[in-house]
This record gives sequence, C-alpha cells and structure tokens, in this order.
Amino acid sequence: MGEIRNAKIESASITMEDHGCLTWWLSLNGGGWGVNIGGYCIGHGYLGADHFDGSAKGMESIARVMDTVGVSRWEDLPGKYVRVADVGWGNTIEKFGNILEDKWFDCREFFSQKEV
Repeated sequence: MGEIRNAKIESASITMEDHGCLTWWLSLNGGGWGVNIGGYCIGHGYLGADHFDGSAKGMESIARVMDTVGVSRWEDLPGKYVRVADVGWGNTIEKFGNILEDKWFDCREFFSQKEV
C-alpha cells in the first residue's frame, strides 16, 4: 500500500472545464506536500451544450468519496482530514481513506472495473 500519510482536504470541486469532461477533484495539503486526487471523466457537457450525459459509476464515485471521508454533502469535504497511500515520489496517489476508520477508496481500482 505504501507509506500512509495524513492530509487535509483544502478544496473539493466538480467541474466540466476540462474539454467538456465532467470530473471531480480533491486538493490535499499534507503539511509540506500536496496532491490532487481525481480527474476521472464521470460525464460530458460544457456551458451552452445541447446534450449532457453522465455515468452511474461516476455518481457512485461521488457517493463513495463522501462515504469514505464521512460527510453527507460534497461541500463539507474541505477542512476534513484523510489518510493517503503514498506509493513514492513520482507516482500518482490514487487511494485515500477515512482518518479514523479502516475505510478506503481506491480511484484507480474503482474506475478500472467494468460497469454492470
């Protein structure tokens, strides 16, 4: 799993600014280091578009992030603390967990599973 580090969620965003791809991001501050987690495409659209779509898996990922951290509203994520699995310099951090409970969300594993 790598080294476990604590971090504070500085911001949580859901955006469609990246080429019409709807994504969510968590920006974490670990006191001397920081990381953004997310960026997976969970839907499509842009301002002024005629058509928007999303995926059930994308909506589930939002719910799993909130459940892992322990909040019932996305806007309550900033200010909360999490643990991350740091797999070493130059590697992407994809797994984060509840600061107190043994509850984890692995983004790469979740999004690599096929939708049913």
